[in-house]
Amino acid sequence: MKKILVLTAFLLVTVIAFSSPKIVLNMVQVFTSPSRTEVLQNIINQFEALHPDVQINLISPPYSTAYQKIYLMLSTNQPLDIVEVGDWSLEGVVELGKLVDLRPYIATWDASNDIVPGLMKAVSVTGGIPYIIPNGVYAKALFYRPDVLAKYGITTPPKTMDELYNDCLKITNPQKNQYGFDFRGTGLPTNFIDIITTSYINDIDPNNMYKLTNGQLWFKDPRALEGLKKYVDFYKYTAPKDSINWGFDEQVNAFVAGTTPFLFQDPDTTGLLNTMLKPDQWMTAPLPVGPSGKVYPSYGFGGWGITTYSKNKDMAWEFIKFFTTPKISAYFCKDYGALPVLKSVYESDPYFSQGVFKAWQYMFEHPETYVFTSYPLSNKKWTEWNEYQQDTMQQVLLGNMTPQEALNKWYDFWKDAFSM
Repeated sequence: MKKILVLTAFLLVTVIAFSSPKIVLNMVQVFTSPSRTEVLQNIINQFEALHPDVQINLISPPYSTAYQKIYLMLSTNQPLDIVEVGDWSLEGVVELGKLVDLRPYIATWDASNDIVPGLMKAVSVTGGIPYIIPNGVYAKALFYRPDVLAKYGITTPPKTMDELYNDCLKITNPQKNQYGFDFRGTGLPTNFIDIITTSYINDIDPNNMYKLTNGQLWFKDPRALEGLKKYVDFYKYTAPKDSINWGFDEQVNAFVAGTTPFLFQDPDTTGLLNTMLKPDQWMTAPLPVGPSGKVYPSYGFGGWGITTYSKNKDMAWEFIKFFTTPKISAYFCKDYGALPVLKSVYESDPYFSQGVFKAWQYMFEHPETYVFTSYPLSNKKWTEWNEYQQDTMQQVLLGNMTPQEALNKWYDFWKDAFSM
């Protein structure tokens, strides 16, 4: 009887041992949404099917608190192998010292030559070291609702900031809860502020959004004051008053409802809109240009990194490589809406040069007008900037500060940060 019990126990332990995953990877995303989570889980399932000895646990904190979660997990060495980081927070996360220098992995990775030119340099914001592999590229375009605009006789998207503003004024009617511009008041609205403000300036340094080509900061330039006043006017006269508190979710909801039919957003918004609107209810266009004849969008990116304390770094890298294959990259970007990071995807898949993606293609092909400009992500003051600019801008929108006072504060913030 004892032999039978011992044998049974042995077999039970053996079955459990062989049925349990040998490798468990914990992976956290930062740009969480229901549709994105579903896409990521499908990719994980495909990877697990190819690697039966691997289990990946996807952690999906709400977007509004995702970085708080990531900072806590990293700083306390909580179980985490793969971490997603966006461009504007990369420097701060790297400073924790918990991300692996990926150069040794990249050196033996054949697909590294397929990455969009300049993108790996863009992600290497700290000392030229790549701590993440990009999973998607982002850049603002103009989203609009042709069905809503047609009711007001607007049949083509505006090509200039003045045209956009006048179209927004034309359709704004607070009594009918109808407004023009889908304003972004919170959730780090830096890009929205800068796109309109700098469109009044024709000599922004492409290497630094806050400098002119002569090396000077533009915050004391009268053209900047004119541009910032226009940004404030968009809020005061063409947007709902409560949009001072709107972040991404509120923007998308208002756009879908038709309350605000003009929206500046990134390509990842396309994935959401595909599930919330009919194809003929929305479209994209190039960003409107300012009086300067130019507009200054910027490349954004997110990517996957590996924690220094992971016990399964090599397997984590295998997943990142799998994610960055043409098939998976195209699937992720189509369903989520980001622009692909691989050249081969653009060459082999016409999806990314048609329909709603034509707006980005047009901007990429006309760099003299759509001047893609870099933010100073590696500057030590960057981690403080987004919230500081948001807070001062809020005071302007509330009438507690003038646009000129805000520009003076921004100048004081950056004046000693760059070598002039």
